[in-house]
Amino acid sequence: MTTTDATTATEPGPGEATLRRPELRPLWQTVHSRLSSGRSVTRVRLGPLDEIQREALADLLGLDRLPDACPSVTLARLEEAVTELSGRTVREVVAALVGPLGDRAGERRRQDDERASLWAWLAGHDTVRAQPVLADWAASCRAAGMVGGSTERTHTLLTDALKVLAELPGQAEPLPVFAARVLNGHAHALDDGTPLSTLVLRALATLYDTAPPQSAEERRALWTRAGVADDELSATVVAGGLSPAGDGLLARMVRLCTEAGQAASLTLAHVRNPGELVLPTAPAPPVVHVVENPSILALALRRFGPGCPPLVCTSGWPNSAAIQLLRVLVDRGAALRYHGDFDGEGIRIAAYVLDKTRAHPWRMAAADYRAAVVCNAHGPQPGRITGAPWDPELADAMAEHGTAVVEELVADVLLEDLAAIAK
Repeated sequence: MTTTDATTATEPGPGEATLRRPELRPLWQTVHSRLSSGRSVTRVRLGPLDEIQREALADLLGLDRLPDACPSVTLARLEEAVTELSGRTVREVVAALVGPLGDRAGERRRQDDERASLWAWLAGHDTVRAQPVLADWAASCRAAGMVGGSTERTHTLLTDALKVLAELPGQAEPLPVFAARVLNGHAHALDDGTPLSTLVLRALATLYDTAPPQSAEERRALWTRAGVADDELSATVVAGGLSPAGDGLLARMVRLCTEAGQAASLTLAHVRNPGELVLPTAPAPPVVHVVENPSILALALRRFGPGCPPLVCTSGWPNSAAIQLLRVLVDRGAALRYHGDFDGEGIRIAAYVLDKTRAHPWRMAAADYRAAVVCNAHGPQPGRITGAPWDPELADAMAEHGTAVVEELVADVLLEDLAAIAK
């Protein structure tokens, strides 16, 4: 093939040359933008065009006079002209001259679907469902929007936050040690001021019904309350009636206290290293009752003395020592039964204990509340009420009566249950 033949073969034909005229560039850019919207397009408005651009448009469309400076061109007329000149469609031409066509409407729908799926995943996550108060935190996360506009980055951050919340309360570890253990070696992921630290502290403030921490001191206090950076001696839990076998320090301590009809005050150091501790499993697995208030434990010890059934007290929100002791008992075969106050915070504490320790509710149903409120109809208001995962009717019943029933007011009922299994 000669050089002249090769050049002729690669040069665009007359129709293609017309479409590539620089004066038509505004036309193709406008059409490209409109077609990339993802919506139906029947006409496009151009301009303002200068005289040379108007002449080029008139030549393309075969007009007998110049169009206006801001003309409206129907897509059908443009399609006809482009096909006649090149044998291609308008979409093919603008894709070749400007670039691939997009679908902005479709992309927005896809992003909307991704966001909806993300928030549905968060609202339905096991940690949020197990502690319904965290639904408020999930709603605040949704209101705050995407991290950097990215669904993927937001999902990653929320996943890490939920990992942290599932591991709390901590085990008296320094914050970097806790972070490294939970977050695959990222020791500084929970450092003060990081997005993850801020997100988790917001969840803890929601859980404990406190204001979000504003100072470094308040943030440290909130971590300590959650068992992180707590020390092994300050975190304690009281228990009575436990008589495990074994020569471990924990077993010997609680046996001595039980034999004396006294409560044992156990530190986190004791329960983190229980040593040999064996619970009796015959004729049935042991049942350990758990209460929120120390007064219930005191009444039980006064009534039953050395024969007191196994009883653990969380003293309000359970700290790391309380949760660790309950987990040790479960690991040794115990079944836990939990009772607390019938008020907003009491229900949140109960949900937390049940979620963290596999305990089951003990006289904490809506029917139990209704029976108790009959005799205590003029108590204080229950405060902010959140759902009870074990009984959806309980929150409604408390809202209906608007009265809190603290645990001490049903002590007689609880003691009668314990009497049935006392030694």
